[in-house]
Amino acid sequence: MSEKVKTGLLVFIAALLVVNTALLVTNNSPVAYGDPAEAKTTFQRTANISDAKDTKTKTSLDAAIDPMATKSDKPAGPTTAIDFAETSHDFGQIMQDSENKKVFTFTNTGAEPLIIENAKGSCGCTVPKYPKEPIAPGATGEIEVVYKPGKQKNQQTKNVTITANTEPSKTILTIKANVQEAI
Repeated sequence: MSEKVKTGLLVFIAALLVVNTALLVTNNSPVAYGDPAEAKTTFQRTANISDAKDTKTKTSLDAAIDPMATKSDKPAGPTTAIDFAETSHDFGQIMQDSENKKVFTFTNTGAEPLIIENAKGSCGCTVPKYPKEPIAPGATGEIEVVYKPGKQKNQQTKNVTITANTEPSKTILTIKANVQEAI
C-alpha cells in the first residue's frame, strides 16, 4: 500500500475519532460500550447528527464526515436557464502544435440574468474565454474555446465545465480532434 494511501486512511480514522468525541461531548452522551443495547458504532454516531444542539456544530460535523456535504450543485441566488446551440464539436484531423478555435453560442432562456461564475478546461491545452458580465434573459453570449494539442497524438476528447446560476449549476462542453503528428 502506498504511503499516500496509508496517510489518507490515518487522517480519515483520526477525523472519525474527532467527530465521535465531539458528538459525545455535544450530546452529553455517556459512554456505554459495556451495554450492547446502548452501544453505537462510530459510524452510527457520526451519521446521527440530528441531535446536535446548534446548526453551526451540525454543519461542521457534516463537513468532517463528508467535505462535499456543505457544497451544493445549486447556486446561492436565483437560477435561470442556459441553452447552447451545440454542446460538442469535432475539429476532425488537426496537426500537433496548432491552435484551434471554436465558439459555442448560448442563450439565456430563463427569467433571471445569467451569471457565469467560471469556465474551466479539463487540461491546460483547452482554454475557454467567457463573458464576465451578466447575460440578460433572452440575450445570447459566446464562449470561445481554444484547443492547442501541443505534442498530443491520435484521438483526443477534452471538456470545458461551465459553472453558472443554472439548474444544474454545471454544463459540460466537449471538443474532439484527431491529432496528427507533425512531420
